[in-house]
Amino acid sequence: MADVIVKCPTCDKAVAWVAANKFRPFCSDRCRLIDLGEWAEGNRYIPTDSEHDDVTESDLTGKDLT
Repeated sequence: MADVIVKCPTCDKAVAWVAANKFRPFCSDRCRLIDLGEWAEGNRYIPTDSEHDDVTESDLTGKDLT
């Protein structure tokens, strides 16, 4: 099977997606930590849409909050 080549999300360097690369999808530990810092500072996030979000706290806890 051919190796899949992806771009490092931090620096865009080509990275082989193989088990031997412990930093995948990043090219290095440095790029992995830079990305982690971006998430921790709130510069990266998964966008939400509260108008269309039908999962509520009561769904997660199983308790009726009313």
